[in-house]
Amino acid sequence: MNDFLLICLIAAACGLVVTAVGMGGLRFTRHRPLSVALGAVSVVTVAAMAAGTVGVAQAMFLSAHDLTVMMVVCGVSAVLAVGVAALLGRPVVADVRALQQAAHGLGSASAGQDSAYRPPRPSSIVELAELSRELERTSARLTEARARERAVEQSRRELIAWISHDLRTPLAGLRAMAESLEDGVAADPARYHRRIRIEVDRLSGMVDDLFELSRIQAGALQLTLSRVSLYDLVGDALAGTEVLARSRAVRLEGGAVEPVPVRVDSREMSRALTNLLVNAIRHTPTDGTVAVAVTGVPDGGAVVTVTDACGGIPEEDLGRVFDTGWRGSHARTPGPDGGAGLGLAIVRGIVEAHRGSVGVVNVSGGCRFEVRLPA
Repeated sequence: MNDFLLICLIAAACGLVVTAVGMGGLRFTRHRPLSVALGAVSVVTVAAMAAGTVGVAQAMFLSAHDLTVMMVVCGVSAVLAVGVAALLGRPVVADVRALQQAAHGLGSASAGQDSAYRPPRPSSIVELAELSRELERTSARLTEARARERAVEQSRRELIAWISHDLRTPLAGLRAMAESLEDGVAADPARYHRRIRIEVDRLSGMVDDLFELSRIQAGALQLTLSRVSLYDLVGDALAGTEVLARSRAVRLEGGAVEPVPVRVDSREMSRALTNLLVNAIRHTPTDGTVAVAVTGVPDGGAVVTVTDACGGIPEEDLGRVFDTGWRGSHARTPGPDGGAGLGLAIVRGIVEAHRGSVGVVNVSGGCRFEVRLPA
């Protein structure tokens, strides 16, 4: 037992000495290729084993011939072991290089098209396989984020172009009327004054909508939540749009409004409901009806619906109704009381800021907007 313990101690001591020296040498491989690092590790490992074997052989007082044979066997075994380690390490190096190339191209884009990550051949190393899957998931997230970024940028460009167009017409009219009044050639100055006030009010409304939308898109919309009844909010919105509905001979119905309590920002939610009603009134023909309903849901939330008689929205346009600047037509010329096409975009931003959702579906003779608010 003492001899066995002595042999173990000698082998451990020789191996530890070689390992300590090898670890010092491995520091020089930190910034070297992976193949060099794997080769150095295999050499140190085999050298430590060979040192322990030779140390024990010498301690056993073998003959010179036997010791030589032992050292030759260890040397040949060491060379074979290093060769096998290098051979087995080649797939690992290849997998790492493939991942390196894939990561280098991860997220790169050329000609406006994303370079999506394509995983290399399946790796037998669990960690490398997991790294490949994580890179694939990261690439998918980057692709989605870049697509959203392009969509937002395109929306902003369209908005700038549309707003520039929408502002040009009233500004040209205001300038013409101002010049006519200045030159004293206006046949009815009072009529010009009324028209100027209408155009200024419309421009002011467009600026207010732009400011509100910019706050929403920048995440700067600050909500002051309080517990209120949707019955009161809908009543205020109906009262605020009654004049517009009467001028267009459109009937407003709000008899199916339940007094459901919700926790919202009263000012912002009133604006959202008013925008929905104004949009419905403007697209409802004369003698049509706009109906508002509020119902509670089992989870404690509420659903607000606004149904108009617009005749329906084409199926291919349903997904664009809440896009910034969309008016349901390629023509960008607004009507007498038209806005910049921002009302429904503001509705979506306000509702989503309250962690709710808004959608639209076609119904018989028109469409129905649905606002779902959480408890």
